[in-house]
Amino acid sequence: MRLNQILFTQGFGTRRECDALVLAGLVSHDGAVIDDPDAEFDPAGLQLSVRGQHWEVHLKALLMLNKPAGYECSQKPKHHPGVLSLLPPPLRSRGVQPVGRLDADTTGLLLMTDDGALIHRLTSPKRHVPKVYEVGCKHPVDAQQVERLLAGVKLVDDPATVRAAACEISGETSLRLTLTEGKYHQVKRMLAAVGNRVETLHRSAIGGVELPAALAPGQWRWLSDTDRSALGLPAAADNR
Repeated sequence: MRLNQILFTQGFGTRRECDALVLAGLVSHDGAVIDDPDAEFDPAGLQLSVRGQHWEVHLKALLMLNKPAGYECSQKPKHHPGVLSLLPPPLRSRGVQPVGRLDADTTGLLLMTDDGALIHRLTSPKRHVPKVYEVGCKHPVDAQQVERLLAGVKLVDDPATVRAAACEISGETSLRLTLTEGKYHQVKRMLAAVGNRVETLHRSAIGGVELPAALAPGQWRWLSDTDRSALGLPAAADNR
């Protein structure tokens, strides 16, 4: 694939702007400046430097973000900054968006991609992709609450019964809750249904992919091949 085309797919601007980047000597590979926009490279595993910044080429983006509190999972945020503002401009330009949503006050693992088919695959109710939440509650939790969450509860204004795929007490006022659905404010509404209240909410895992302890709030990284395998996806090199 031509270098200018690769840069275009990565979100570095129009084809003319990508040509200009190369002609200005702002793109290098293996420490050598590339001055020919038509130079050809295999995008699989390609590492570039663009304007002095390292860039790992992915024709389809799939990354994880440790979402901090106070950010909206919306392309047009209204009351708080959007999570997209935490990503570099090229990723924003190429249309990366969250896979599902977390409330503004909810923290933790958020997957993001520019692959519409993948978003559908990971968010479809038919897929039952498990999501693990660490729930801090206002009141003490007990075995009866856990039993009710596992058996299923009725939510206000929703006739369907919703149940946790797994639930365990992790502290006097905390639970580890696994869901395979994605209803609006589901965790908060489920805890309210059993007489408790969510004070803090943190998503720690999605489909076998755990949020790394080393990934600080507001930071992001590409999904590794191990992560992709946990989601039932092919290795990154097969999608570049």
